[in-house]
Amino acid sequence: MIDLNITFFIQLVNFFIVLLLLNLILYKPIRGMLRKRAEIMNQKVEDVESFNSQADEKLKTYEKELEKARLKAQELRQEKKNEGLDTEKQIVQAASDEASSILQSAREKARKEKDSALTALKKQVDKFAGNAADRILGKA
Repeated sequence: MIDLNITFFIQLVNFFIVLLLLNLILYKPIRGMLRKRAEIMNQKVEDVESFNSQADEKLKTYEKELEKARLKAQELRQEKKNEGLDTEKQIVQAASDEASSILQSAREKARKEKDSALTALKKQVDKFAGNAADRILGKA
C-alpha cells in the first residue's frame, strides 16, 4: 500500500515547481515560437494568394486589352479594305468613263470621216457619171 508521508507532499510540491519552471522556461517560449511561425506561414500563404489573385486580375485585364486591340485592328483592316475597294471603284469608274469618252470621240470621228467620204464620193459620182455618159455617148 502507499504510504503518505511528508516526502510525498514534498515531491508533489517539487513536481509542481518543476512543472511551473518548465512551463515558464521551456514550453511557453516554444509555443510562442510555434505560434509566430504559424502566423508567419499564414501571412505568407495570404501574400501568395493575394499575389495570385492580382496576377489573375492583371492577366484578365491583359486579355481584355489584347482582345480590344485585336478588334480594333480588325476594324481598321476592314476600314482600309473598304477604302481600297472604294478607291478601286473610283479608278474603274474613271477608266470606264475615259474609255466611253474615247469610244464616243472615235465614233464621232468615224462618222465625220464617213460623212466627208460620202460627200466626196457624191461629188465624184456626178463627175464619174458624166465621164461615163460622155464615153458611152461618144463611142456609140
